[in-house]
Amino acid sequence: MFGFQSKASAAPALDIKGEAAILIDGETGKILFEKAADKMLPPASMTKMMTEYLVLEAIKKNKISWDQKTGISEHAHKISQNRDLSNVPLRVDDKYSVKELYQAMAIYSANGATIALAELIGGSESEFVSMMNKKAKQLGMKDFHFVNSSGLNNRDLRGEHPAGGENEENMMSARSTAILAFHLINDFPEVLETAKIPKLVFREGTDDKINMENWNWMLPSLVYGYEGVDGLKTGSTDMAGFAFTGTVKKGDTRLLSVVMKTNSYKARFDETAKLFNYGFANFTKEKVLSKGYKIKGSKTLPVVKGKESEVAVAAKEDVSLVIKRGEKKNYKPKFVIDKKKLNEDGKLTAPIKKGDVVGHIQMEYKGEGEDYGYLINDGSGKGQVDVVTTKSVEKANWFVLAMRGIGSFFADIWSGTVDMIKGLF
Repeated sequence: MFGFQSKASAAPALDIKGEAAILIDGETGKILFEKAADKMLPPASMTKMMTEYLVLEAIKKNKISWDQKTGISEHAHKISQNRDLSNVPLRVDDKYSVKELYQAMAIYSANGATIALAELIGGSESEFVSMMNKKAKQLGMKDFHFVNSSGLNNRDLRGEHPAGGENEENMMSARSTAILAFHLINDFPEVLETAKIPKLVFREGTDDKINMENWNWMLPSLVYGYEGVDGLKTGSTDMAGFAFTGTVKKGDTRLLSVVMKTNSYKARFDETAKLFNYGFANFTKEKVLSKGYKIKGSKTLPVVKGKESEVAVAAKEDVSLVIKRGEKKNYKPKFVIDKKKLNEDGKLTAPIKKGDVVGHIQMEYKGEGEDYGYLINDGSGKGQVDVVTTKSVEKANWFVLAMRGIGSFFADIWSGTVDMIKGLF
């Protein structure tokens, strides 16, 4: 993902019928295609991916639990009764488990259930929206604005919208939506265990039971089934049109896509299928660097105060990238040394342990074709590899250091004397 700076200059060859789209490798964040990826558009219920993230984070931090029961506010109750919206009707005289509400949100895009979860975690939906905007910044999203937890237009919240104007909707770019989805599936891979459920009965065995069919009709057993699809979230409002964040896995490759503002329910899946077909047909995972690779011109680094004056360095592990077929030769390694590990003379200081990280190698694209770089460029590891020392270097004892100091002292005197003599002639 990270550390790749080149940007595409050529026009995309893929014709996606939607206002914005992006396709990435789900493991590294390598961007395989993009169209108007920074344009701010309404994500509609794809917003719920942020609510899912905050729910899963709260569970991980033991702030809530799956079995925890919560009551339903009058506001969440009123919204849940509106069957013109996606909903499971909720009661104010009953309590629901976090798991029940989460499944209704993730599978059936239930808006009342989403608000109930937001109120549980944030204390109020208004406070939860503040959490959403804060988390978006932490995740590296740049183009976004959240005004509610569900993705509805504020006018559908009957005058009780938590933030923004009465006709506002949440806004995100395709790139920011992809960043959110990328973090969601990598930070909380269990999200897919729910996202891939095609059908589920809400409150089975009670008078309130409702058959929930997943709105993601690209799940293999549903209407537009695509082999390997196991997520992630649909969205639609009048302003947003029809949008979809999808993910699919074949073999050891996972793709993640976002399509925004298509003109029909079916179109968002058709365009997603185009992206997936393009990705699997044109890209492949390749090992571009082997563990132990030594950097030309930097096979060793100088050491001070050590029993040895230098230490060998090499790549810590293999680097594999999803790259366009036939492009492997165009990815070249670049050594970026960690200057914080060096003294003012550019040397490492003993003692040094075998495996100490001294920098990283990032793979740079040097071809003439298009390359979109990585979704996230924060240097946190994907698409690059640590460079480590291959052996330990012990610190020299005080006597050796003293002798070196004396030798250096006389060497400096001699050098100064030579310079003085030269100056006389």
